[in-house]
Amino acid sequence: MSEIRERRHRGDIMSREKRSAVMSRIRGRGTKPELAVREMLERLGVAYEEHARDLPGRPDFVVRSARVVVLVDGDFWHGWRFEHWRLNLSEHWEKKIAANRRRDARNRKLLKESGWTVVRLWEHQVRDSPARCRQRMRRALSGLKLQPAPGSLASTDSGCLADNDDQGH
Repeated sequence: MSEIRERRHRGDIMSREKRSAVMSRIRGRGTKPELAVREMLERLGVAYEEHARDLPGRPDFVVRSARVVVLVDGDFWHGWRFEHWRLNLSEHWEKKIAANRRRDARNRKLLKESGWTVVRLWEHQVRDSPARCRQRMRRALSGLKLQPAPGSLASTDSGCLADNDDQGH
């Protein structure tokens, strides 16, 4: 017997003005996870671009010489384990996150079809397992001659996460 689930959202606890002020402070670029990944790429000695407008979805980081893109996705905005919490949202936000997920999937597909290797890092992965994220990027960049920054720990990483598009840990 399947369990019937119903929406648990009961309305916003903030006024419209307060919600607007909170939402206006959310950035799409230069987030803490992005800054951490930028530092990882610099320590690996990789030349990269940020938010390349000529590629689908404007990937966060692009290493053209290796045809590798790195996407740094926020757990909320990009729907990490969305099925587990989508009913906690208003219908508006559920639709918004679902649309983000469809757009993300379409962009990853277009990138892969164009010959790009896509490394998708989730916000919680960058925060909780930076060495594993660095290792995943290093593996994707394995064809490049990497020049680690002097004094970096780039050569001491261990472990690796599966490059899994939606629910990898």
